[in-house]
Amino acid sequence: MSDTIGFDDFLKVDIRVGTVIRAEPFPEARKPAIKLWVDYGPDIGTRKSSAQITAHYAPEALVGRQVLGVVNFPPRQIGPFMSEALVLGLHDENGRVVLIAPDHPVPNGEKMC
Repeated sequence: MSDTIGFDDFLKVDIRVGTVIRAEPFPEARKPAIKLWVDYGPDIGTRKSSAQITAHYAPEALVGRQVLGVVNFPPRQIGPFMSEALVLGLHDENGRVVLIAPDHPVPNGEKMC
């Protein structure tokens, strides 16, 4: 288990739902990855992200899917691609990433509570 944090620390992490509007292979990445463009609603807009999710997902199958992402990390250069959000996932029993998503549609930009 990780170190205990206060509730105020948790509130600093801005986790929002968004819809993948574009997804492309990312062959330049060191580890297999997919480039994502996620619409986080009118207040945040579209953010780019690189995700190592190729074991379970094909780019074309991700478009239209809702995902959860951290939108208040600073941008991070990943090879030739600038990642502007961190899409969230969990490792399966083989260490491959499975995306975290709502089980019912919700408005893009809705904050995790």
